[in-house]
Amino acid sequence: MKIRAGYQIAYDCPQPTPMLILLSIHPSRDADLLTPHIIATDPPVPISFYIDSMGNRCGRLTAPAGILTLSTDFVMADSGEPDPVTPDAEQHPIEDLPDDVLIYLLGSRYCDTDKLSDEAWSRFGQTAPGWARVQAICDFVHDHITFGYEHASTARTAAGGFADRIGVCRDYAHLAITLCRCMNIPARYCTGYLGDIGIPPVDYPMDFSAWFEVWLGGRWHTFDARHNTPRIGRILMATGRDATDVAISTSFGPASLAEFTVVTDELV
Repeated sequence: MKIRAGYQIAYDCPQPTPMLILLSIHPSRDADLLTPHIIATDPPVPISFYIDSMGNRCGRLTAPAGILTLSTDFVMADSGEPDPVTPDAEQHPIEDLPDDVLIYLLGSRYCDTDKLSDEAWSRFGQTAPGWARVQAICDFVHDHITFGYEHASTARTAAGGFADRIGVCRDYAHLAITLCRCMNIPARYCTGYLGDIGIPPVDYPMDFSAWFEVWLGGRWHTFDARHNTPRIGRILMATGRDATDVAISTSFGPASLAEFTVVTDELV
């Protein structure tokens, strides 16, 4: 399968503004590129790239005063298979976890484990550890939160999503991640492209998507509490503790979003 993906995003800055951007595909998908992944800027602005502590490709630039447009358009090879399901994936005792995985057991900006620990153990303490427990958490979160773009809030934490019972894909991911961490299952936040491939078209504007991964059976596995079904054609951009680590842009000064268009389509 071939997938065409890309975006056109514009920012309006009243003054020159340093920015970090996480708008590249994740290095783990580089080998699947069929065309170059190049971020174009209008007006032309130099971007320097580095790999952050989470393994993501980050860009640094200084946006000039006025409108800066960032865009890319690329083609990616994909297996065309849905997310793998591994029901026998085992949960590891904490003492057996790799050192670099331990951080994904801790609370973070949007994953306030201290507020949901008792709730998690009361709901999921009797479930079978491992894959079945994570799936039980996804089932709960999927049913508990009502999706709507009008419900988006950058201030809502996992505990807020649990209480409000509304949100967007990041809220589903934050709540599921937090409940997993409370149950001693390492979980990390993922962001990237996810088009309407293999499903009926959805009557929402295309956007980047949020899902999560858990560490079971010695590797990371994909789960998606919003959709709660294996999906085809995910293109990972970044992973982190929560949405803070994978924000598509972080500006060090005033910058307002002036345009936002994302494309993810299967090529036939």
